[in-house]
Amino acid sequence: MTSSDTTESIEITDTEAGPARITWHPATRPRLVLAVSHGAGGGIEARDLKALAAALPAHGVSVALVEQPWRVAGKKLAPAPKTLDTGWRGVWPALAAPGLPVISGGRSAGARVACRTAGELGAHAVLALSFPLHPPGKPEKSRAEELLGAEVPTLVVQGGNDPFGRPREFPEAPAGTYELIEVPHGDHGFAVPKRAEIGQEEALELITDGVVRWTGSLG
Repeated sequence: MTSSDTTESIEITDTEAGPARITWHPATRPRLVLAVSHGAGGGIEARDLKALAAALPAHGVSVALVEQPWRVAGKKLAPAPKTLDTGWRGVWPALAAPGLPVISGGRSAGARVACRTAGELGAHAVLALSFPLHPPGKPEKSRAEELLGAEVPTLVVQGGNDPFGRPREFPEAPAGTYELIEVPHGDHGFAVPKRAEIGQEEALELITDGVVRWTGSLG
């Protein structure tokens, strides 16, 4: 593990899909690890991932921002879901190495990966940011089965105007399956328009406050 500054460190780990990169934001007295990966169209610089990495360590949650092998290799297009799952499985031993319960998380395509692999990897819980419930304009192609199949406590954080699935489109959750936090007016990247009644910083605080509350409720 190579220190980049006093508060974060970078770890390169080999997977069957190629080398992945983990940027650790450690808590002083951690009780959980939150591992989150990016979507198919961006990296760990996403506003929600940066906000969580800045906020959660103060609440006893070490944050591991995971860059999938395709991003580390400099490719512009994400590979097939099967390959994304392979990359995530490959980084799991490093995520579990601190000996703490690991919350498997991600945004968009990364959220799907977290849901699909939660059971086999023994994830403590799942954090699904901007879960792509369906392709834009194609609600009939639902991915709800992936979300409901995680079978561990799951928190979905969804923008109110996300074209990949607005909060009202999500299926009613059986008790204990998942809970959902809506970011009013937020798009797939949680950007809110200037005319919205909440500003961008307020939107991010809604996300971080909700995740802090939820992680605090996990046993």
